[in-house]
Amino acid sequence: MKKLLLAAALTVAGLGAFAQNVQLHYDFTRSDKNSRTVLTSTVEMFKPDKWGSTFFFVDMNYGESDVKGVSLSYWEIARSLKFWDGPFAAHVEYNAGQGIFNMGNTYGGFNINPAWLFGVDYSWNNANFTRGLTLQAMYKSIKDYDKGSFQLTAVWYMHMLNNKLTFSGFADWWKQETAGGDFIFLAEPQIWYNVTKNFSVGGEIELSKNFVSSDFEAYPTAAIKWNF
Repeated sequence: MKKLLLAAALTVAGLGAFAQNVQLHYDFTRSDKNSRTVLTSTVEMFKPDKWGSTFFFVDMNYGESDVKGVSLSYWEIARSLKFWDGPFAAHVEYNAGQGIFNMGNTYGGFNINPAWLFGVDYSWNNANFTRGLTLQAMYKSIKDYDKGSFQLTAVWYMHMLNNKLTFSGFADWWKQETAGGDFIFLAEPQIWYNVTKNFSVGGEIELSKNFVSSDFEAYPTAAIKWNF
């Protein structure tokens, strides 16, 4: 879902800094398709240390599928291990989630199958850390999915206009058979206007293929963000 603090944190990683933020998104498309307003909250944390870095996020959707309160929760935690100089790092990651739905006052639930990922990171930042890119290649082990899988990920950031405007995002592409094909694509580019060092307004567009459905989908949001 969201890995966007990683993009922002690449800016401060070279300084050994800690980064954390909270986001709240209003989902235009999902709100139109549901009887309730659909919101998404995100909590993210990135912390580098002398052995690499730790990153996690927790996403929660509210109001989808006619559910009062949290209708979907999803989280990822990742560790990059690096005992050497250079742009490469070892990578291990765990993903999982669950959701509920309401159909005629009958509630049901589902799991987002847990997955372990193992691979390598390659990171690049320019000299003043206003632009950066991380590429990841990983083996992906998905629970109850017997066939071997892999995932390719790109995470980027760009700070412009003296850091008043930030363009960041990620793109995932992984192998998993669905009704629409053998691969799933998911990307979330974000744009932020940084009102202050801590407060930003902006939004994102969730782009996907074979993720929400077999069709290509686009879900725009309007959002606010607080950086700690």
